[in-house]
Amino acid sequence: MPATHAASSSFSLSRSVDAIRESVERLEDRLPRREDAAVMLDFLEDDLREGLDAIAEVEAHFTDVLDVLRRDDATPIQLMEAAEDFRVLNRLEYLMVVVAQLRRRLSQAAGTLHQHGR
Repeated sequence: MPATHAASSSFSLSRSVDAIRESVERLEDRLPRREDAAVMLDFLEDDLREGLDAIAEVEAHFTDVLDVLRRDDATPIQLMEAAEDFRVLNRLEYLMVVVAQLRRRLSQAAGTLHQHGR
């Protein structure tokens, strides 16, 4: 991945991390002060961060493909290299795992909120 794409993804990710922290803290304020809730919130924050990181890497892959396609002198080898980047497939598979974990944790949070009438 070219450095320019990584840098722009990191910049937007750093802003997202602040939004993640703020959002998780807002949920924390609504949950009961229990150790299991604190653990769930830590995992939730990690899932959000890791999911956004994976999305940024997938976006960077598509940007790299577009950069190759825009070149007037793109070679067949460059096109194949862009197509053969299996890291993006690994990130997509990982993203599916993270989304499933996120769904489970949000369900846990919803159940806890419901139990405590919040």
